[in-house]
Formats: sequence, C-alpha cells, structure tokens
Amino acid sequence: MPTSPPLTVPVPAFDRSEVVVPAPGEGPGHWAGAASAVLAGGTWYLAYRLRRPVGDGRGFGVIVARSDDGVRFETVSVIERDAFGAASLERPALVRRPDGGWRIYVSCATPGTPHWWVDALDADTPAGFDPAARQATLPGDERTAIKDPVVWVEGRTWHVWACCHPLPDPAEADRMTSRHAVSDDGLAWRWTGAELRGGRGWDDRGARVTARIAPTPRHPEAVLYDGRASAAENWEERTGVAILDGAAADGAAADGGAADGRPAVTLGLPGGPVAESPHAGRALRYAAVVPLPDGGHRLYYEAARSDGAHDLRTELVPPA
Repeated sequence: MPTSPPLTVPVPAFDRSEVVVPAPGEGPGHWAGAASAVLAGGTWYLAYRLRRPVGDGRGFGVIVARSDDGVRFETVSVIERDAFGAASLERPALVRRPDGGWRIYVSCATPGTPHWWVDALDADTPAGFDPAARQATLPGDERTAIKDPVVWVEGRTWHVWACCHPLPDPAEADRMTSRHAVSDDGLAWRWTGAELRGGRGWDDRGARVTARIAPTPRHPEAVLYDGRASAAENWEERTGVAILDGAAADGAAADGGAADGRPAVTLGLPGGPVAESPHAGRALRYAAVVPLPDGGHRLYYEAARSDGAHDLRTELVPPA
C-alpha cells in the first residue's frame, strides 16, 4: 500500500477523485492525461494529451480546454501531432507568460528513434496556439531525449524540470532522470546541476518530476514525481514525493553547485510511492498541482481504470 508523506504536501487520493476526460478507447494503451493546468482570473485552463496504443497512433494530439469549475471543460484548441512531424506527442506544459500572454510546451517523439524534443508555442490566448509558429527550446541531442517539462516563472526567471532519457543504449532509453534549468525567456535554458534520480526500490528505473509545490511555513519546496521499479512498468508509473535539499541552496553549493540559488540535489522520501490506482497496472502518474486562494489545491492526474485504459482525473484537496 502507498505510504503517507511526513509533510503537509498535497498528494493524490484516487478514491476522492472524479473523471475529467475519459480515455479515448477501451483497454491498455488508450490514455487521456499527462495534463498541465492553470487557474487565471477565476477560469481554469487545462492542456492534456490523448493517446492510442503503439501501432495505432500513439500520442495523436494535445487538447487545450477551459472551465469555470475545474471539472467540466470545453475544448478551445486542438494541437495535432502531424503538425510537428512527430511520431507521438506527450505531456504539454501550459504557462501564463509574465506579459499576460500564453505559452505551451509540446513534447515530441522523433520518428523511428527513442529521441524526444520539446517545442514552444506562444499565443495571446489559450485558443490561439499555432504549430506553424513553434520555437525549438529543449532539443535534446544524440545522447539525451528530453520531454515532459514542468515550467514556472518566479520574478524574471523561468524554471523547468525536464525529464531526460539516455540514448546510447536503446535498451536503457526508458530510464528517467529529472534535471532543473533556468532561463531569462523560457526558451534558452541553463542547466543548474539539480537532479532527481530514482534509487529507492520502487523508483529504481527512474524519476520524472510532474509538479513543483512552492514552499510554505508548513513544508519546504517539494515536487511530485513519477517512478517505476523496472522497464516492465514503463507507462504504469506511480507517484512519489521529493523535497529539495535546502542545505545546498546558497547558489554556491558543492558537487558542481547550482546557479541562481537553486538546490544542488533533491531527496526522495523513503517508504515507497504515495499514490497509485487500485486498478490494473496501478498507474497514477503525471500529477499536476494548482494552488488555490484558500490554501487548498486542485490536483489533476492520469490513472489506470479496471480495463487498463487511463482516464484524466481531478480532486480537490482542502487546506491542510
């Protein structure tokens, strides 16, 4: 069974959640999820990926939607895979720019390889994203695939946690490490040296940051992340919690240090995942966390259902 974290960090609880977007089909490989959410001016905006099984289209589109209550959404934009020349699309990141505009980061798979890259699209509104105006931002290279960014802005600095996969050995390309970077514009990034790796048994195969949780008087800065114990659990990750190691957060840390005052390492909490589905595969992954004005949070995540498909679900976590 999942264990409870020793911090007042909002974590998913499948039993108190409800479906926002059902899977686009029945059975394994049909997924709705990998969502990114923003609450702006009392309106909810959600970007999520739809996927079919391998051989039947994979990640075929990213949907941008709006809602007045965070549960019932209407589509405002559809971003199709073919516009990127990609074999599949994975998790997007939706961000309100400091100038009031919007940006979406789209994770794209290079056809015929395990390589991934990330493009960025800017628009005045969430309904205006045009793939023809995309900009390269996290291209990866011949040794590293990059996908599933978690992006936020503090002051004038953009931050990202990006999921990185090693490419030299195709049999190892499913391994995941999350790396932190900063930017002046959210397009050209500088790696800080901060990383989250697996290694606690249940997450030995890798750790993918899915949500950043800002510090409060009751807990330090933290992240939710996806982990898996083996390659066989690919696509069926469960959710864990990690806290940032403030001891290295002086901007001049040892071990390579972290620029811009970021911590040099992160620490996963012991004891196993904090959230999983009760259904086949136990997948509960790609959690997104949105803070609310009353101190509570709304969570979105992708979770397995009884037939092996994944639905996009949400829940409201009251103030701690």
